[in-house]
Amino acid sequence: MVSFTHQSLAPLLSFLLLLLHSFSAASSPLKSDLHWRPATATWYGSAEGDGSDGGACGYGSMVDVKPLRARVGAVSPILFKGGEGCGACYKVRCLDKSICSRRAVTVIITDECPGGYCSGGRTHFDLSGAAFGRMAITGEHGLLRNRGEISVMYRRTPCKYPGKNVAFRVNEGSTPFWLSLLVEFEDGDGTVGSMHIREAGSTEWLEMSHLWGANWIINGGPLKGPFSVKLTSLSTARTLSARDVIPNKWSPKATYTSRLNF
Repeated sequence: MVSFTHQSLAPLLSFLLLLLHSFSAASSPLKSDLHWRPATATWYGSAEGDGSDGGACGYGSMVDVKPLRARVGAVSPILFKGGEGCGACYKVRCLDKSICSRRAVTVIITDECPGGYCSGGRTHFDLSGAAFGRMAITGEHGLLRNRGEISVMYRRTPCKYPGKNVAFRVNEGSTPFWLSLLVEFEDGDGTVGSMHIREAGSTEWLEMSHLWGANWIINGGPLKGPFSVKLTSLSTARTLSARDVIPNKWSPKATYTSRLNF
């Protein structure tokens, strides 16, 4: 009969612990895409404006306030992806050295532009006036905007919201039988792959369904708070669980901030 000592088991235990760690760390943060890709860009709204309220992602007046302010844009369907592209961050730079700065502007996707320049399978960014102008060299913002449509290069980049934690907005119309949530200030991916909620006193995570834009929904109930929310990022499949982040006496149109971020 083979006997095992603590000394003989130690290497095996170390290997198992290393294997377990490798599985838990399989999902890594989103890294900047180093490959620049061609696209076109236009701008909308007022020349120095922040872009329009609302949009196809459902962020509403968030686009008018920091950290989103003047950093927003609409994209063609190829990047919007039926709403899955909401919240993604991109670096965009223009190409004409006579008028364009070497500096790229970072924009957050908050809307879709389905027609015009954005149709026909094109990759197109329709930026706020302020974001578009920031691609120009000093003093030439207006001249660049006068160009209308321009050629640009773009690449995906991790979203960064310094000092912000992931927040969950309870959408208007929500009830204990129909609960809709929108995610705000997600570092890294910026995009949501799946969402689950867990009721008070329960160990079961209930899967939410993608409704439209950046909005998710669950039907059933009555659902009983406080609710924990589990969020899985789309591109990297990283998971964040915010325990009891939505209180028992929650209110529609209220936003509840977690203590976490990716």
